Amino acid sequence: MTRVAAVDCGTNSIRLLVADVDPATGRLVDLDRRMTIVRLGQGVDRTGRLAPEALERTFAACREYAAAIKEHGAEKVRFVATSASRDAENRDAFVRGVLDILGVEPEVITGEQEAEFSFTGATRELTGHEERLVVDIGGGSTEFVIGHGHVEAARSVDIGCVRLTERHAPDSPATPEQIAAITADIDAALDLVEETVPIREARTLVGLAGSVTTVAGIALGLDSYVSSAIHHSRISCEEVERITGELLNSTHDERAAIGVIHPGRVDVIAAGALVLLRIIKRIGVREVVVSEHDILDGIAIKAAEGAE
Repeated sequence: MTRVAAVDCGTNSIRLLVADVDPATGRLVDLDRRMTIVRLGQGVDRTGRLAPEALERTFAACREYAAAIKEHGAEKVRFVATSASRDAENRDAFVRGVLDILGVEPEVITGEQEAEFSFTGATRELTGHEERLVVDIGGGSTEFVIGHGHVEAARSVDIGCVRLTERHAPDSPATPEQIAAITADIDAALDLVEETVPIREARTLVGLAGSVTTVAGIALGLDSYVSSAIHHSRISCEEVERITGELLNSTHDERAAIGVIHPGRVDVIAAGALVLLRIIKRIGVREVVVSEHDILDGIAIKAAEGAE
C-alpha cells in the first residue's frame, strides 16, 4: 500500500483525502477525508479574477491540510485545481500560494482530465460492465464522462451551481423567469455535451459531488450528512424532481433549516439540483446512483500509480 494525499480544489470547496492505496487494484483505505467551503470561484464568472478574500480562505484551508498531511506521513501529495482556477486571469497568485504552503504545485487540469479522475474514482468499485455515464456537478463546471471499464468520451461545460447562481442571482424563492433562464443555460450546455458524448446511450447514471449527495441526503430523510448512507444510494427521477421543486420554491432560511445541507451550499443547492434534474430528463434514466467516491478518490489512485 502507498500512502498518498490528494487535494481537490474546486470552485466552491476544497477537499483532502489521505489514504493508503494499493496501486495494483486501486483499493483505497481512508485515513483522513475532509471538506471546507472556500468559494474560490467567488465572482470569477463576472470579473475573470480570483478575489483576494477567496484566495485567503483557500490558503487558510491549505494550511490546515498541510498539518494533516504531515501528521499522517503521506509519501506522495497531489493537488488538483479545477474550474475556477482554469478561468482566472490571476491564477499565478493561487499557484504560488499553494506551492508555498504545501510544497507542491497545483495542477490546473482541463475539464477532460477532471472527467478522467472522476470516472476512475466513481467506477473503480462498481460491478458489472454496462455503459455508465458519470456526471460530476461542481461549482463552476459539470463534467460528463461515459464508458464501461474505461473512458470512451468526456466533456466539461460551464454549468456549475455557483456559476449559475451568480449569473442569474435567483431570489429565494426563485421566480419562474429565473428558473427558466437557468434551465435554458443548462439545456444549451447539454446540447454541447451531446455533440461529443453520447449520453443517451448510458444505461446507468452515476452522480458525484456536493449537489448530488445533498439531494440524496434530502431524499433519504437524513437529519445530518451521513456519508455511509448516501454512498451508492439510488434516487429516483421523481424524487429528484420533487426535491428540486421544493428547493427552488423555498426561502434561504427554509433551506438553511434542512440539516443535511452544508451551510456553504444553502445559496447554491437549488441550481445544482436543477442541473441534476435536467440531466436525468435529457438521458431518460429512471434513477441516479449516488457515489461518495469521485474525483478525489481518482486523484489518490492516480497518485499511487504514478499516472498522469
